[in-house]
Amino acid sequence: MKLVVTDQAFGNTRHEQEIAKQAGANFTEFQCRTEEETATAVKDANVIINNFAPMTHTVMQAMAPGAIIIRYGVGVDNVDLAAAKQLGIRVCNVPDYGIEEVADHATAMTLMMARKLNRYDNGIRVGEWKIDRMVDGVRSLRNTTVGLIGLGRIARAYAARMAVFGCNIIGYDPYVTEAQAKEAGITLMSQDQVISSANVLSLHVPLTPETRHLIDAKAIARMPKGSIIINCSRGGLIDEDALAEALISGQISGAGLDVFEQEPLPSSSPLYAAPNLIMSPHAAFFSDTSVDTLQRLAAEEALRGLRGESLRCPLT
Repeated sequence: MKLVVTDQAFGNTRHEQEIAKQAGANFTEFQCRTEEETATAVKDANVIINNFAPMTHTVMQAMAPGAIIIRYGVGVDNVDLAAAKQLGIRVCNVPDYGIEEVADHATAMTLMMARKLNRYDNGIRVGEWKIDRMVDGVRSLRNTTVGLIGLGRIARAYAARMAVFGCNIIGYDPYVTEAQAKEAGITLMSQDQVISSANVLSLHVPLTPETRHLIDAKAIARMPKGSIIINCSRGGLIDEDALAEALISGQISGAGLDVFEQEPLPSSSPLYAAPNLIMSPHAAFFSDTSVDTLQRLAAEEALRGLRGESLRCPLT
């Protein structure tokens, strides 16, 4: 049996190595970036733990028959699920780690943009002290409508945090009933209603062909002027050119982005020139506790796979 870690950004693989030892499997780890590197690394592997290395049809063909891919994290947009199904490759994720950290991160970004702390800080640094020269108005959080696209675990944890500040919480999710939303303190609306009503719009959906550029120039134009956009989900949900233009024009008063269409963010991105934008490097999940939990849960899933046991979080 062969267990391979294609790539990781955690600094160690102690959980993964221990699991391989328990299962009597050979263990190797890499830092793959390209399809060619990844295909070579996973040759004849039975279980593959993957971070961002491309999981394409070509890569999967190199794996052992009936192999299992375990993705560090929730999203699987770097995994060709159709190819996996065709080739009989099982795919799993780890959907229940770092929930509180991501909710905290999204909340922190929201509060910074809503209270315009970045503008105060910038003003003081250039010698300004008069509030009206630093900001053009601050909406009370008690008079703020927070809109959520997607109402999964992280979205509901974020909603609970924002509700503490007195915000009105609305949301859209086709898989959530009105009763379930109400129980979470969220008023269920259509996607268009959420976008056109939210003073703060926070995204919590996976990246699919249907959700790519969900927030484009047309969607931004429907938002209330001066709204805030928060994205700690997947970068491709937002048309970054349209967002940069909206920040420059003032249609969007602030944005917090933890994820981007291309990571690392290329030097040519228009986002660098956009005002009132706070960015972090896909780090919303990060804490000492969450990283250890992620690796442990991924390793435990790998052990089940190596032993032929039922998988905890299968996607295919």
